[in-house]
Amino acid sequence: MIYAYIRVSTEMQTYASQQYEIAEYCKKNGLSVDKWVSESVSGMKAVEKRTLGRTFRRMKPGDLLLCTEISRLGRNMLMIMSILNDCSARGIRIHTIKDGFELSDNINSKIIAFAFALAAEIERNLISQRTKEALALKRASGVRLGRPEGRSKKEVSICKQWERISEKVNEGIPITKIAKELGVHRNTLKKYIQKHSEQNL
Repeated sequence: MIYAYIRVSTEMQTYASQQYEIAEYCKKNGLSVDKWVSESVSGMKAVEKRTLGRTFRRMKPGDLLLCTEISRLGRNMLMIMSILNDCSARGIRIHTIKDGFELSDNINSKIIAFAFALAAEIERNLISQRTKEALALKRASGVRLGRPEGRSKKEVSICKQWERISEKVNEGIPITKIAKELGVHRNTLKKYIQKHSEQNL
């Protein structure tokens, strides 16, 4: 049987494009997918807890798994190597379209799989490092990161009800009680009141 595997994450929703690439690959190579398998999950989640793991358990020697690239299988070298080793031992074949990788039971396939997995992990580490350096540079330049103050939903709600809140505060009603009525934490309300008072000095 031929299985087609698609994995998307919340950061990169590419289900349609992966499906298209696999379908085009099959058309060019005279293949027909028997079972489409898809899931929306992080590649860091253990394989046995993913739909991919259940799929591997159903597959038999000689079955083929198609996916767009080797990184769809996992997000680090050890995980990908473990998957490839298990599949190789069971006689399960894997073809990745963008990488042009084909797993079969020979030493060349295993060496290539290791190289692809290592390169993918190095690239992720480099991207992570570049991101950290860019953020550090912004901080050093005085750029404030994160959500601007006063823009949270709770603070917007407080702002809209400020007249009512002000009246209650003037009546001597405890901030804890007011915060409970508004459904916000007392510290959030206290900070907003303090900030509002400073702005009107």
